[in-house]
This record gives sequence, structure tokens and C-alpha cells, in this order.
Amino acid sequence: MRVDAFNHFSPKKFHERLLNTGLPDIGKRMSNIPALHDLEIRRKIVDSFPDYCQVLSLPMPPLEALAKGDPNKALEFARLGNDGMAELCAKYPDQFPAFIAATPMTMPDAGVVETERAIKELGAVGTQIFTNVDGKPLDRPEFEPFWAAMSRIGKPVWIHPARAANHPDYLTETKSLYEIWWALGWSYETAAAMARLVFSKTLDKHPDLKIIVHHFGGIVPMLEGRIGPGWDQLGARTSDEDYVALRKSLKKRPLDYFKQDFHADTAVFGSKPATEIGLQFFPLDQVVFASDCPFDPEKGPGYIRDTIKIVDALDLAKADRDKIYYKNLEKITGHTFVK
Repeated sequence: MRVDAFNHFSPKKFHERLLNTGLPDIGKRMSNIPALHDLEIRRKIVDSFPDYCQVLSLPMPPLEALAKGDPNKALEFARLGNDGMAELCAKYPDQFPAFIAATPMTMPDAGVVETERAIKELGAVGTQIFTNVDGKPLDRPEFEPFWAAMSRIGKPVWIHPARAANHPDYLTETKSLYEIWWALGWSYETAAAMARLVFSKTLDKHPDLKIIVHHFGGIVPMLEGRIGPGWDQLGARTSDEDYVALRKSLKKRPLDYFKQDFHADTAVFGSKPATEIGLQFFPLDQVVFASDCPFDPEKGPGYIRDTIKIVDALDLAKADRDKIYYKNLEKITGHTFVK
């Protein structure tokens, strides 16, 4: 069995509400990718691959962007999404055996109540958040209740990158050009979010946290030298902060947090070199299979097919390949996908 741990779908009521937000890019994107919201198209895609199923999560944009700064609207979207996902999984368990909750992080409780409802009452196997919350980093004190709750609950947090064109590439400009914000920016966003959780000591405070980062951790595997020997010298380049004392106060070497405290998925847009370097960086026991369906040029099956082809071609024993395909996900979620 191959369990796709990170792909995206918009349930019917959530989708209808989504189209009424007035955000200009949503309608264009939704109409261009029918498998993002058309259930029958998505089911046909899933059925076209043998021994394959999907764990569903909501697509971009983040709830905070949809709610336009209104925490109650973010909660409304979260509940619509969570309820819709639960209905799909109950109706089509062979194709969609589980779902990932949506957390409204702008609520005063950082979304804890809705996240617990989705996990404990609806059966979500974890929850999805983004690399920032309306531009705020994940290590802000206001989000501490969320991290404490997820550590207590024991279910994983899926972290999805979030950056838009309003984040310029250069200080002299007001927007990012040529979709650099997506093609390059999302990979940096993921790495930056991971770093903030490390150096804010969020991971030290909550050592039992389970975190899955998208796209094999973005640029992290390529930067092992900087994260390792480079950050072993943290403080050498800074005079206005005592980063040397911070480094010495960490419980582990910076590189060890990145390698040991995060799980990563195989959704790298069908890139064999990115898959290989990701597997060289992250321990095999911390890698989960994912395709990022349906965002390939074919609008559905492409990344699934390419990622399976790459994983199947890896020089691995069947037991290790099974770990990537479903066993690691079963271990981190506590959910049995293959009976």
C-alpha cells in the first residue's frame, strides 16, 4: 500500500464558501484544477493507481488569508473544512482513509479547541498549519498553547509553506516577480520556520512534538554544511545579540534538531535528485510518501506517478520502502492504514 500523506482537496461546502471570499486568485486556481474540488475526478485519479490512497488536507491559501483578519471567520472555515473532510473519509474510506485537520491559529486559544474537536471527535490524524500566521512566525508566545496542545495530544503537525507575491524579493520593490515567491520562496519559508522552532527552543520545551515538513524540508537538505558547521558558529557574525549564549544553551547541536526532530515528505515535484538528497539528509524512518496532488501540469496524476516511480526505483529493501510508503506514517499518527 502507498499512503499519500500530503495532498490537497476542497470539500463541497468549504469550496462553495471559498469562492465567496472575493480573493482574486482563488477562482482562477480552482477552475483551472478541477481535481482540487471535483470529488468524482479526484476519486478516478486515486483509483487509477493500484494499492494507493490519500490522506486529505485543505489547499492554500491559509485560513487566516481567507478570513481577512477575522478570527471567527477563520474558525468558520476550519469547521467547514474539518467537517467536510470527515464526511469524505467516512463515505470513501478505501480511497481516503484519513484526513488532516485545519487549525485556525488566529483564535485566542491558537485554535486548540477546534483542533482537539477535529482529532478527538472527527478522527483527524493530525493537523495542518502554515509556516507563518498572517506574517507572524510560529514561535510567537501567542502560539504556545497550540504547541503545548499538540505535544499533549501526541498527533503530528503538518507544516505547509506560505508566502505570496506581496513578499518582495528585494527591499527596493513592493512585490515578488515571476512567481519567485512560490518557486524559491516556499522552500526558504519551510527552512526558516524550522529554524525558528529550533532557536526559539520550542522543540526543547516540547520534545515530544511530531512535525512533518512539506517538500522534503525545502532547502534544508541542500544546506547541511551551513546548518551544521555554519550554525556551530552561531554568534560569530552578530554583535547586537548574544547568540553564542543561545547556542550554548540549546540541548543539542543545531543540525541535530533538523535531522532528528522533523519528519519530511517526498513531495518534490517529481525530482529524483531532490528525493535522493532528501533521503541522504533525513533518516529513512522520518520520511513519509507524499505527492502534492493535484498541482502537477496534468492537474492530478502526474506527481503521483512520478513520485511512485522514483521511490520504487530507489535501492531499498522492501521493508524500508514500506516504511516510506506507509509504516512511518502509521507510527507517527498512531493510525493503522494497512490491515
